[in-house]
Amino acid sequence: MRVSYVTVRKRLTIVFLTGILIFAIIDLRLGYVQFWLGDLLAERAKGLWGRNIPFEPKRGEILDRNGVPLATNMSAPTVYVIPRQVKNPAQAAEKLAQALGGSVESIYKQITQPTSIVRLKEGRKISDEKAADVRALDLDGVYIAEDTKRYYPFGSYLSHVLGFTGIDNQGLTGLELYYDKELSGERGSVQFYSDAKGRRMPDMADDYTPPTDGLNLVLTIDSRIQTIVERELDIAEAKYNPDGIIAIAMNPNTGEILAMASRPTFDPSNYRNVPPEIYNRNLPIWSTYEPGSTFKIITLAAALEEHKVNLLKDHFFDPGYAKVAGATLRCWKKGGHGEQTFLEVVQNSCNPGFVELGERLGKETLFKYIKQFGFGEKTGIDLQGEGTGILFDLKRVGPVELATTAFGQGVSVTPIQQVAAVSAAINGGILYTPYVAKQWVDPETGEIVRRNTPKAKRRVISEETSKQVRYALESVVAQGTGKKAYVEGYRVGGKTGTAQKAQGGRYLQNNHIVSFIGFAPADDPQLVVYVAVDNPKGTVQFGGTVAAPIVGKIMEDSLRTIGVKPRPDQLEKERDWNEPKVIEVPNLIGLTKKDLQEQLFDLKLDVSGEGDVVVEQSPEPGARVKEGSTIRIYFAKER
Repeated sequence: MRVSYVTVRKRLTIVFLTGILIFAIIDLRLGYVQFWLGDLLAERAKGLWGRNIPFEPKRGEILDRNGVPLATNMSAPTVYVIPRQVKNPAQAAEKLAQALGGSVESIYKQITQPTSIVRLKEGRKISDEKAADVRALDLDGVYIAEDTKRYYPFGSYLSHVLGFTGIDNQGLTGLELYYDKELSGERGSVQFYSDAKGRRMPDMADDYTPPTDGLNLVLTIDSRIQTIVERELDIAEAKYNPDGIIAIAMNPNTGEILAMASRPTFDPSNYRNVPPEIYNRNLPIWSTYEPGSTFKIITLAAALEEHKVNLLKDHFFDPGYAKVAGATLRCWKKGGHGEQTFLEVVQNSCNPGFVELGERLGKETLFKYIKQFGFGEKTGIDLQGEGTGILFDLKRVGPVELATTAFGQGVSVTPIQQVAAVSAAINGGILYTPYVAKQWVDPETGEIVRRNTPKAKRRVISEETSKQVRYALESVVAQGTGKKAYVEGYRVGGKTGTAQKAQGGRYLQNNHIVSFIGFAPADDPQLVVYVAVDNPKGTVQFGGTVAAPIVGKIMEDSLRTIGVKPRPDQLEKERDWNEPKVIEVPNLIGLTKKDLQEQLFDLKLDVSGEGDVVVEQSPEPGARVKEGSTIRIYFAKER
């Protein structure tokens, strides 16, 4: 059939227009891909070509309140291998094994894996010297990535509080775990590009994404006080060979923990060689036990707040025991203390006297105050593993349970609960949440990112009651069972504790936890210190004998260290017959040598300088020292 010319032209026109349309669509698609999707597709391609060598961030440092580093970092490079870039795996494995001190077989197996990048097990967190040896090999496909490992410059110092990190710098215990997110930072990397055979693409520059370092954590801990506490615990451990020791120092007006330590201890850098029961248990917040007589502070505060006792006017006769519902509850002093005021009941830590206070309060009121002071619940301190303690179920509290609770037996509490509760009793009546983390700081700018502030939970007792508690506890140290915590020139208050340990439902013989909790100055408390010694050997197991002197020494050195000045109006200490007399240092400045010869005082003089007139002396006039102490004086020519 013959096709007309017009038809042919129409068909050619349709084909031509269709071709133009197809080419237009192709051009538009190419333009869209090139101009709109080009960057996206290039990035995807680079993602397929790219190989990342990670750069670990620096973990945030942990510092004390004065800026002293307690946990920091040290360089520990890590070896990475790109298997496809290794030209001679057998030879590379042999050289790497020699440089790293590893197995040739193990390294060969790792660097021949069908994967894009391998982190050598033998090359993790190596020394700078080993890293230099690996670089010197100049092996294709072998790279050194900057890395760090945790470093604790003071060894076992504050170990249970700080905790430690694992091989990947992840927090495992203590503050390292509790604040792991803030300390960790974010990983960075160097990305280079390679073809399908793993060969580097020289025409494409490497991409570097810097890591974001973790925040520095500043603690409430004062390393000066911590050092004093650690020293005294070391001395006590050597002297008494106890099963354990616990110590806490806190600012009673804020809840800031100034020091915390326990024995046995460990080095965080070497935790793998320590039994888990040692590094997993921060005893000051974890352990629970009967508090003994330190708990009497709570009963005293409750009785004073409820106006159930007048310390000076009310009297109590102690025959050495109290009969309660057919049970005989004995005083620690055989034969009893006889006739006493209730202030003397506190001074003598008389159990029957506190049984009387418990009965006056009644179980509902006493247990109300016990819970108000924070017992039976966690304090909320920012550390892992805090215990709650154990209280009697109020429905099951009978006369005997009420009586024993009143003097600290039959209940179970943690050390941190006791410190927080006693702080409330003596700071004016406010219960605070203890805390260790003070603030987080940007390591680059030094800017404070976040800070913790004191958290007042509730008022427990009045200011007036707190004042009476302070007075009673100051008299315990000056004239009662806590005399060995007395510090010349400072007004120290406190309470002893001697608690039997129970096992299998029965109390152990000659196995006690002896404790003392003290505070100073008594007119304006700035420091609370608690020490408990578990089963001290070779001594009489009383809190006043073992724990009180430790607290006294910690208190004396710490108060001077933080700049708290001696106080006037200190209660005079009731001294034992064999204790040396304490006298006031006279003012010797301005006296001549002839004047000194005419002076009558029981002091020794250490003389230096040339001249006839005293121009300097140490200690200063008015200081209280033991009779026979040495006074240093300096002579100069009279002006």
